[in-house]
Formats: sequence, C-alpha cells, structure tokens
Amino acid sequence: MKKFNFRKVLDGLTASSPGSGSSSGSNSGSGSVHPGGTAGVLREEIQETLTSEYFQICKTVRHGFPYQPTALAFDPVQKILAIGTRTGAIRILGRPGVDCYCQHESGAAVLQLQFLINEGALVSASSDDTLHLWNLRQKRPAILHSLKFNRERSTKTHPGPVVHLSDSPRDEGKLLIGYENGTVVFWDLKSKRAELRVYYDEAIHSIDWHHEGKQFMCSHSDGSLTLWNLKSPSRPFQTTIPHGKSQREGRKSESCKPILKVEYKTCRNSEPFIIFSGGLSYDKACRRPSLTIMHGKAITVLEMDHPIVEFLTLCETPYPNEFQEPYAVVVLLEKDLIVVDLTQSNFPIFENPYPMDIHESPVTCTAYFADCPPDLILVLYSIGVKHKKQGYSNKEWPISGGAWNLGTQTYPEIIITGHADGSIKFWDASAITLQMLYKLKSSKVFEKQKVGEGKQTCEIVEEDPYAIQMIYWCPESRILCVSGVSAYVIIYKFSRHEITTEIVSLEVRLQYDVEDIITPEPETSPPFPDLSSQLPSSRSLSGSTNTVASEGVTKDSIPCLNVKTRPVRMPPGYQAELVIQLVWVDGEPPQQITSLAVSSAYGIVAFGNCNGLAVVDFIQKTVLLSMGTIDLYRSSDIYQRQPRSPRKNKQFIADNFCMRGLSNFYPDLTKRIRTSYQSLTELNDSPVPLELERCKSPTSDHVNGHCTSPTSQSCSSGKRLSSADVSKVNRWGPGRPPFRKAQSAACMEISLPVTTEENRENSYNRSRSSSISSIDKDSKEAITALYFMESFARKNDSTISPCLFVGTSLGMVLILPLNLPLADEQRFTEPVMVLPSGTFLSLKGAVLTFSCMDQTGGLMQPPYEVWRDPNNIDENEKSWRRKLVMNCPSPSQETDHQYTIICSEKQAKVFSLPSQTCLYVHNITETSFILQANVVVMCNSACLACFCANGHIMIMSLPSLRPMLDVNYLPLTDMRIARTFCFTNEGQALYLVSPTEIQRLTYSQEMCDNLQDMLGDLFTPIETPEAQNRGFLKGLFGGSGQTFDREELFGEATAGKASRSLAQHIPGPGGIEGMKGAAGGVMGELTRARIALDERGQRLGELEEKTAGMMTSAEAFSKHAHELMLKYKDKKWYQF
Repeated sequence: MKKFNFRKVLDGLTASSPGSGSSSGSNSGSGSVHPGGTAGVLREEIQETLTSEYFQICKTVRHGFPYQPTALAFDPVQKILAIGTRTGAIRILGRPGVDCYCQHESGAAVLQLQFLINEGALVSASSDDTLHLWNLRQKRPAILHSLKFNRERSTKTHPGPVVHLSDSPRDEGKLLIGYENGTVVFWDLKSKRAELRVYYDEAIHSIDWHHEGKQFMCSHSDGSLTLWNLKSPSRPFQTTIPHGKSQREGRKSESCKPILKVEYKTCRNSEPFIIFSGGLSYDKACRRPSLTIMHGKAITVLEMDHPIVEFLTLCETPYPNEFQEPYAVVVLLEKDLIVVDLTQSNFPIFENPYPMDIHESPVTCTAYFADCPPDLILVLYSIGVKHKKQGYSNKEWPISGGAWNLGTQTYPEIIITGHADGSIKFWDASAITLQMLYKLKSSKVFEKQKVGEGKQTCEIVEEDPYAIQMIYWCPESRILCVSGVSAYVIIYKFSRHEITTEIVSLEVRLQYDVEDIITPEPETSPPFPDLSSQLPSSRSLSGSTNTVASEGVTKDSIPCLNVKTRPVRMPPGYQAELVIQLVWVDGEPPQQITSLAVSSAYGIVAFGNCNGLAVVDFIQKTVLLSMGTIDLYRSSDIYQRQPRSPRKNKQFIADNFCMRGLSNFYPDLTKRIRTSYQSLTELNDSPVPLELERCKSPTSDHVNGHCTSPTSQSCSSGKRLSSADVSKVNRWGPGRPPFRKAQSAACMEISLPVTTEENRENSYNRSRSSSISSIDKDSKEAITALYFMESFARKNDSTISPCLFVGTSLGMVLILPLNLPLADEQRFTEPVMVLPSGTFLSLKGAVLTFSCMDQTGGLMQPPYEVWRDPNNIDENEKSWRRKLVMNCPSPSQETDHQYTIICSEKQAKVFSLPSQTCLYVHNITETSFILQANVVVMCNSACLACFCANGHIMIMSLPSLRPMLDVNYLPLTDMRIARTFCFTNEGQALYLVSPTEIQRLTYSQEMCDNLQDMLGDLFTPIETPEAQNRGFLKGLFGGSGQTFDREELFGEATAGKASRSLAQHIPGPGGIEGMKGAAGGVMGELTRARIALDERGQRLGELEEKTAGMMTSAEAFSKHAHELMLKYKDKKWYQF
C-alpha cells in the first residue's frame, strides 16, 4: 500500500509555476502528473488502496432489441431463440436472464440461422458466403468451424434464384427445391435425378410441407396460395386468394399483394393452421404490415406496427413428420419481437419479459446508478405495475430455455433513459438483467400543440419538442429533475398518493449580449499592455413569473411550450413540482440547456447554457439568480465599466428578488487581481497563427455535421473572420478569464472518416478549419458543469458552507456561496441569497465534473433531504420537519481543509481548499478530448473515470491522479455513444451501442472474474422427446418418415474428397479446445478445471441415469421371467 503526501500551502504563497499545469502529452493517456505545491507547513498522509490490479475492461451484457434484424431460428427442445442481424450479430434468448450476444468477426450480415436441435449448436449463414458452426454448450458461444465458399460461374442452364430448399418429411433422401420463377423440383439424392417437376405461372415466395410429406403449399406474388399433391403435379388441386375479392363464376379472383411467407401446420384434433405474411388487397394501400392466421373457415388478420422481417410457428414436436400441434407464432419485426398465442381463439400476444422497447421512442440521454437504496426498486415497480397494459395471454412465456441465477453481484442498480417524446423510463438493472420499473411522461405538463400552432417551437426544434436532454436524479431524496430540448426544466417529487393540482411554472430571461463600450483614455488605462480594446459587456436580466406581451414581429418573453393552466390529475409516482422555462429575448429563441444540478437539501436547482446561469429556489418557487456568464466575474472585474441600461422597448420588474443587490455585481471601484493568481498566470497562451485562431470557437464542434461538445449551439456555416474581427478578438487580452483563448475540444471541428475500413478503425481525426460559428458566438462562455457541495467559498473561510461550483466552456471554475436561513421554519419564508464570491479556479478545456474529498481522503457526498411523502394525509405527518443529511463532519470534527477534484476536456486537477492550492495536475490528452468523466467509488475508494473521444477509457486514483487503467476500448464512430456514455460506482458503465441496444461494461477486475458465474447457461441437458411409434401398416406402406444416412451419400467413401476450390475449412476458436488454448494464468487454469469438472459431472450424471434405467429394466425382466416360469413349470410340451 503506497502513501502519498499532500502539503497545505499558506495563503498568499504562489501555488506553482505556470508551466506546472500545461505539460504536454503526446496522446491520450500519456499526460503527466505534477504536484502543484512547493512549500508546506502541514503534512497529511492519505493512504490510497487502489492499484492497477483492481481494473480491467470487459463487456458484460447487451440489452434491447437487436438492431436491423435479418434472420430467426428456434430450438423446439431447448426452447431458445436466435436472432441474426445485418451487422453480423446474433442474439440468443431464453428464459428471463438468459440473453447472450455474439458477433461474427467479419461483420457480414446474417442471412440464415438453423439450430441443430437439442445438440447445443447453431449454424449461421453470412452474406460473405460463409457458414459458421457455433458451440452453445458454453456461456459465451464461440465458433467451432467455418466453411468459406467460393463462388463459381455456372455453365449449366438454371431455372433462376432458389427461394426454398427442404427435405421431405417422408423421406430425408429427397429434396424439394423451389425457384422464384414458379418451378418446383422434387429431387432424389440417391439417384441424382428429379422425380417430378411442377410449373406455375406466378412467382413463388415460399413453400411449406404437410407433415405427411404428400402435399406442399406455395405462396405466390399475386397473393394466392396453391396446394400441390405429389401424385398429380400437373396442376394444384387447390388455389385460394385469401384476401382477394370474390368474382363471378368463371372469372379469376382479384390479385393481391405478394404473400411473402406461408407456414402449413397440422393439428390432430382440429383443422390445420395456415399462417402467412402479406397478401392484403391493393385497394387498402395505407394498411399496416399484417400477419394472417387461417384456422378452418376463420381468417384473422393481425396488423403490426412495423414491417415483418420473419416469423416462425412454435410446435409441440421437433419432428417434421408428425402432427405439428402449433401453440405460438414468433413474429420478428423491424423494431419489435412479439409472440402470438395460438391456443386461444382471440390470439392474444404474450407479455414480453425482455427489454425490447428501449427504443419505443429514441433514447436521447441516459443515467446509471449502482448501489442504490434497496427499497427503491420495489417502490418504483409497485407504482409502475399499475400502469401496465392489459389483455396479454395468461400463459407463460414460451421461450423458456436455459438456466440463470443471480450470481454474487446483488446490489441494486437502476438505469434511467430519457426519450425523444419526453418520456423517462426507470429500469431495474440488477444482476446484469434489465426490466422496466416505471415510465413517466414529461409532456403531460404541457398543452398539446394543435395543427398550425407551435411555430415558435419549430424555429428551435424541428421535431420532438419534448425531447429529454439531461437527467439529474437523487435516489436518497427521490428528487428528479430533467431538462428538455425546448429549454425547459421540470422538477419532480415522488409521492405514493394521487393528487389533482395546478402546475406551478416560472419563466426566466437569460441573455448574453456583446456590445462595445467606451475605451478608457491611455493615461487611465490599467497597466496591462493588451487591454486597450473594445470589451464585450452583457446584461443580466431577472427571472420573472410574468410575461411581457410584445407587439409586432419581434418575439419577447414567450416560452417555447405552454404549461397547462388548469388543475391536472397526477397519479402516484413522480409528480411535477415546478416547471421552469427560458423565454425568447428580443426575437432570439432561448438556447438549449447545457448543465443541470439539483440539491434537495438546499431546495435549489441550477442550470446554465451558452448565455449564462440561472438559480431557482423550488421550495419558495422564486428565481434567485439569472445572469450572463461574464457577469459572474464582475465582483472581481479588473476593468472599469459602465452599467448598461435596458432597451427602451422593454420593461423589467425592479422589485423582483433576483434584481436585489445587483450593485454588488457592478462595483464602482476597479479591483485588481494579483498577478500571482494561478488562474491568470497559468493560462497565458502564446500567439497562434490566424488559421488556428479562426477555429477556436467555444461553440464549434462537429462530427459529420453534428454538434458534439456539450457546450455547442446551433452552429452556422463557416464564417471567415475579417482582420478587424481578429484584432478585436486578440485585443480582449489573455488576462481576463472569460476571454482567454479556448483550449477545449469545443473549439475544433471534428470529422469522422467513413470511406475505408482502415479509416473506420481509426479514432477521431481532428481537423482545424475555418468552419466556425459567428463572431458573436465566439465570445460566449457556456456553463458546462454545476455541483452543489458543502465547501470553502473563499480563501479566508475557516468553515465550510453551502456552495455552488460552476464550470464553464473556457475551463473557468467559479464558486458561488449560498446564504440559506438557519432555522428550518424560516426556509419557507426567508429569502436565499446567491452572490459570486470572486473565487476562480482554472483548467484547460471545458469543465466536465466536480467532486470533493475530506482531509482523510474519503469521498464527500452532497447533502440531501431524506424523502418523505409530500402528499401524506396522515394526521401525524401534518407538522413534519425536513430531515437533512449533510454528509459533512460535525462541529467537533470540523475540518480545516478539503480537496476538490475538477476534470475538464483536457486535464484533471486536485485543489486544496480554502487555500486554493493546486496539488496535482494530470494532462489527460492533448490530441483528443474527454467526452465523459465521473468520480466514482470502487472497492470503497474513489477514482476518476474518463471516456475519451479517441476511444480510450482511463481510470485515475484519487487524490493523486495516478493512472490506473488506459485501454483503447471503443473508437467514437457515432455521436450516440458520446451522448449516452456514463460511468457509475462499483466498476459499471454503459452506452447506447445502437439506436435500439444498450451495451453494459465493467472496468472492475473482480466483476470480470465473476462474470462467468453471472451469465446464463444457454444449453441445459434435456432428453429429446421420442418419436411417435409408427404402426405396422404405416411403416409397410411408407406413411412415416425414413431416416437417411447422409454420411453414406456425401462421405468421402462414396462421393470422394471435396474440391478445394469449392470451400475452405477454417477452424474456429470456440469450444472447450479453443478456450483451453486461449486461457492462461491461474484464472485460466481454474476455469478449465471447472469446465472439465462440469462436463465430467454431467457425463457421470447421464451415465448414472442410464445405469439406473437399465437396472430397473433388468429387475422387471427378471420378475416377468420368474412369473412365466412358475406358470408353465408343470405343463407338458403338448399342453402349449
């Protein structure tokens, strides 16, 4: 266990040299760590327990619907389902908890899947002309063998594309071949000739056998079904067009849409089932995709929400030559999987136990919480189950194969997803499963927009005006806060009781204007050489619950959405407490929110965008602060300014509370910042060429034309800066924090190459170009991170107090103290004060996350209010008081300093407060930038987890910022990954790997070691059902199926060796042999031993069962023989 010394530096001493925070690293993960302090009088010893042996990256499980499905297969004995996709993936599903994902290395589309029934094997056919044999007798399937076929040019005449190929249920030595042009050939494999040929004038799409092997049914392009008999192949003995209009006698029925697939399944005690997709009449062009079930004279049409990719009928028997007895139909749609119950006359669907509806509305953001309060899952489920759909089949889910147990990881985990339609879903993610608990619709607080209305919203958001952008959830207090794309924030409180109440709403004006002011005379100018220039000024406007009606074309004080004004019924669950909306200002729409934080203990919500910061008291429903970003610096502004007056056509409410004390933000006396102040000396940049300067917009960041940085706004096309514009930017000077040259990733344009496979493997290619936003947006400094914590707001503070940490896109960190009433009763009446403290810290790049540690190195959690039902009608609850958990030392154990961890897009720093000394700096990357960073708990110790745009996942210990892990895991090829990637405690992380799937991974070595025990078993030993006994006459006249030894026909003894030019055999890495070769080390030996023991135990168990069966048979035979002997003991031979 290593020990690291941290030195507390006296106030007034310089923290470090400017170069200590700007050491260069050549690429991601190669940044260096520098101790910032050079002198100290107090030594604290913090023991860090984390080492690199604790960390390893490993994918765990994939949830959701398989993206772009192409193929479907089912094992009727093992009762497992396989789905192939266009990207080469295979998902194998069994009972809930049995969900396996495997991937073809080539990435070629899966065309066909076929189980070897009850053999624990699966065959896949890919679009690259390859067959793969998968071993399913292990928890992670792998390829045993592959056959790569070589395409040959056929010189013989050929009827055309083959659409069907199957052997006869009656004789496995005969094949039925269906061609697209309407030809069907019945081929004898032994004699190598055609027994019969069938010709039809309509194209064939699919064929299916009758179980006796004497008839088969074809589906055609004109919507007809034809039934053929092998004894009379000249014409079909039955032709029907199920959905065609009946015509007069002698006239052919009207043609319909093609029947793409048909299945013909027989029943012993009822009419056969004929199930097909398509075939509807052309006169109903707007009808949705459908599945038709014909049972006797009844025809049922099931309309689907999405196009049908494939369907399979599940039958009781695995043998094709027996009565099939169908009981369900699995229908694979483009974006859903449904199973229809055939045993009930109304054909209900089964309730799907898999999380196949993650993409019901596109996922726009995610949040992941591990080790939650244990009662939360049960509470959310009890509320959500009341809103579940009804009408499902009362039978058990038929895909019930495999085996699964909870494993060793049993702590509660919850995933929250935000969606484009404004819905928020809570999922139980415990023990690598996923089950929806509760669904909340944020759109219900807004009025529905009528046709022709909502133009003001459409100017900002083309579609999905309710889309969720950010989620902030406190599991302990059950406070939920979300922000939407239409610049709104909703605060929810959890209640078990239904209420009917009006929704309280606030409207906030948040504006950032750049305007020239009078330049001071040379003799009165401050002694800074680069500051004699035009300086931007901004106006901070107060929030207001009243709107100012504007006349004319210019829109002002208008929100994007209209909150319901009438009383609204709110069911149990999350109920809207407050809706906050940004409004139009002077014809400009509100900018989207870029940061969000809530404190249940303080009763305050804070959010920001590229214009500034807003702080709202959601207990008293008042706006505390609404300021432009630059105004947050004004209490320590080194420039002399003239306060701006409002425009003449606007009226503002002067008595609003958040306007009080604005004189504190505009002091008359000029204040100078000491030259030794780290945030200024450390960030002076050397001059850069014009071509590089033009791209340094804090709001320009593109991937294939889409904004990537969390600080991005709607970027305009490239605008070339004039020399005057450039000089104006340069004259802002390096001394003023808001206008130093941006070093974050948000100032560069990014392009994702998609031309070649080699480029696709590469990580982000950063191209500095002149395509930037307008000059007006160049000077904007967005709020990118917010954090509530008990901390030291100023250098001279001796005790901690409530604070709000504010991080900006230019790497500046401001600490705002919160002046809260001391008494709990006064919190509901006395005002809360929020004033900038003048404390600045700085980093390279946009700030992403904050966290605090106490002087012993323990991670400090933000304070919270213990949850109590706000609508509890119990009389004993009328006079309840707020119960707060502060998570800070008691007055007797008051700490004199703490450590603050701040991570930006480029680097991480550890500061000691209140001295504001930079103790450690880690330059994470110079050539890329961090997309997501979180301080998480791992093995009861804190660490910093980062995901970089070049695909690296990096873990650093705290507070020393020592690198623990740096793995090139996932090159960023889609902005979906950047938007949804998130870390959480206990070594867990996730991201949206496709529009319909969530990929979970772990960076914990312990979980990687235990993952094998947590995964479900796909194969379980099951005795194959015996085939029906065929009678003497049926066997004599060939009424039952005949087995066929294919080795006899296709083996080398008969057919000779196969041509090498036909196919290439590729041994696969799968199976026990492959695992033995790949495994290594102690864990590999243990795994091999465990697998060997499992296999040996399984074989011994089977042998024991067979031995017991033989002993029972022997005893029965002995008993019968003895009885027979006694019966005929005294009889003579002629008496028989």
